[in-house]
Amino acid sequence: MFGRKKSTERSGTPADLLVVGLGNPGDKYDGTRHNVGADVIDVLAARHGEKLKPGRQAALSAELRFGEFRMAIAFPQTFMNHSGRSVRDLAARYGIENPSEMVIIHDELDLEVGTSKLKVGGGLAGHNGLKSIKRHTHTQDFLRVRIGIGRPPGSQSVSDYVLRQPGKAERIDLDIEVEKAADVVERLLREDTEAIMNDFNRG
Repeated sequence: MFGRKKSTERSGTPADLLVVGLGNPGDKYDGTRHNVGADVIDVLAARHGEKLKPGRQAALSAELRFGEFRMAIAFPQTFMNHSGRSVRDLAARYGIENPSEMVIIHDELDLEVGTSKLKVGGGLAGHNGLKSIKRHTHTQDFLRVRIGIGRPPGSQSVSDYVLRQPGKAERIDLDIEVEKAADVVERLLREDTEAIMNDFNRG
């Protein structure tokens, strides 16, 4: 499902969960709407005192421990439209064999700012990062945390909108959703996905 796994990639215990935050690499894109997924990865690493490090999977990654559970977190260093290659290789490295063990965090135009949703599979809503992941992993049944960024105002193009920094008030709302997304990811290690969706998606 996730492509051929190289036996030399992973010698230890597989991760219980792989969490990938989408975005574009480089200082130019830090803090843009398109990088809210990557912001969640930064929050998770900071909470647990870990530093993201580069690896052969074209990603910055780290491993977090939650008692007996192990979570791998990553931010692909490919551009958004080519995220799938990195995600495929990360799944191989961390021994991920089931889409339910992989969480993709991304910006969502179809949700208003201040809204986030947890979703299992379903349509890709034209998101190029998700399309790339499906193309390389041959599935779209992974978990997703969708962080709302809303639609661009007026005649502003989508590409210009997602690659811009939000205003101060919007940034505050997005930062709240980023923290909530990090909370949800941590809950996924210990709680039933359906129960989390029923709770989280009401907000």
